[in-house]
Amino acid sequence: MHHSSSTLQWLSLVGIIWLQSINGTNTDFPAYSSQLKNLLKISQIQLNNLAFASDAGKLFGWLSGLATVYLPLWLVLMIGAALGLIGYGVQFLFLNNWIASASYWHIFFLTVLAGNSICWINTVCYAITIKNFPFDRQTAVGISTSYVGLSAKVYTDVVEAISPQTPNKKAKTYLVLNSILPLIASMVTAPLFGDVEVRKTKGLDLGFIVMFVITLATGLYAVISTSSLLDMFSPLVHAIGLGVLLATPLVIPLATKMKQVFEGKWLNKMEKRVHDLGVDKLGDLEKVGNEEKETEWYEELSETRVMEEIGVKLMLRRVQFWLYFFVYMFGVTLGLVYLNNLGQIAESRGHSKSSTLVSLSSSFGFFGRLLPSLLDYFFAKSKYMVSKPASISMLMTPMAGAFFLLLHTNNTTLYISTAIIGVCTGAISSIAVSTTTELFGTKNFNVNHNIVVANIPIGSCVFGYFAAVLYQREGNHTEGMNWRCMGEDCYRKTFIIWGTVCSFGTLLSFILYIRTRKFYMRNL
Repeated sequence: MHHSSSTLQWLSLVGIIWLQSINGTNTDFPAYSSQLKNLLKISQIQLNNLAFASDAGKLFGWLSGLATVYLPLWLVLMIGAALGLIGYGVQFLFLNNWIASASYWHIFFLTVLAGNSICWINTVCYAITIKNFPFDRQTAVGISTSYVGLSAKVYTDVVEAISPQTPNKKAKTYLVLNSILPLIASMVTAPLFGDVEVRKTKGLDLGFIVMFVITLATGLYAVISTSSLLDMFSPLVHAIGLGVLLATPLVIPLATKMKQVFEGKWLNKMEKRVHDLGVDKLGDLEKVGNEEKETEWYEELSETRVMEEIGVKLMLRRVQFWLYFFVYMFGVTLGLVYLNNLGQIAESRGHSKSSTLVSLSSSFGFFGRLLPSLLDYFFAKSKYMVSKPASISMLMTPMAGAFFLLLHTNNTTLYISTAIIGVCTGAISSIAVSTTTELFGTKNFNVNHNIVVANIPIGSCVFGYFAAVLYQREGNHTEGMNWRCMGEDCYRKTFIIWGTVCSFGTLLSFILYIRTRKFYMRNL
């Protein structure tokens, strides 16, 4: 049982990586938002409302957390995939006029449904990772969630490879892929999520090092293929290259299984010799006893890192929760709003290929999500390791600076700021998963974390709406029914507001660090 369990552990992580790499369907929205705006003949404010609608699905994310209590995880996963199929699939049918023409509000509610589907798949991914890797929670969660940062890159590469260059076709292709790929991935991975007997072994350490190497190679490839260095290759080659790298993590469970087969044969021979010699197996029993003690020690360590196990009602009464809630809103959520507006920001500056910027933000978001895991894995017991709230505070500072840097209107600052915001948004969202478990416990994590991320639709609505109003006010070109704003003034006031809000969030994150300092000093 023990031998097969580590193979199943790794298989479950590979399955989660595949799911996460295609589950960020909302992150490719900026790549086709301008085309969607033209197809639907809507204003910038209405377009912003659609970006909000995708985030609004997270308001009902707690339903998926509740579902994991009563339903098997594979069923929760398939419900999420089905919601995405309906949300994006019906939008595609409407745009093609294959069913009765849709009103704007039909599209809005379908986008809410599609946004909610992401929560269901995410919840399953978190639940399985925390259950199957309790001793390496931050590492496993960080590696798997880093692949969400690649989603926009995956979808953009596939669309570039299969879709003609006509913008309207591209928007429809994105919608088809957003509806179908998560369903296919869910059907493929669901059988990999069986019950696993968990035990801390040295094999896991080696496996994580190999996984880090594969993940870093994937991220580097994503960044290089986004730049002009690989322009000589066709989009199809880029997509195939990414597909191969996404399949590469399978080498770990395969290698684990082969090692166990050889070890099993060797142990059988040894046991036969021992039996033939009539020697007792005291040594084996002692070894098992030591393994159990080691497992108990890790369980004890794991428990000490949790402040306390609390439910939603008690959590909502804690000052720590509200500080954490607004830090997330003024950090990650603000970063996501910026990325949602990337298409229009690029257009207003006369930057023709918004998909390049979306791929860039996706690739750097990937590294951002991976960074906390790398640090946690290699420096967990180091005196230089800082607490999660301190890490969040350190990441918020350059992010606030990046918003002010955008006031310089050349393309270089646009690329640099997008990369910084991508890295910081990804890193904080990855750290947040472990922060929620440490501050409020693992028992009610599925519901608690969905309550925390409910700030995303709220922040998306507030920050996105102000950006859209300011954009509309500065608009100086009309094309049909659409206002288009061109020039540096379109987002100037918006960047000042966002930079100020992010600076305030940095201050709140420092207060959260001060309030949780004693707990982390005891446990670091």
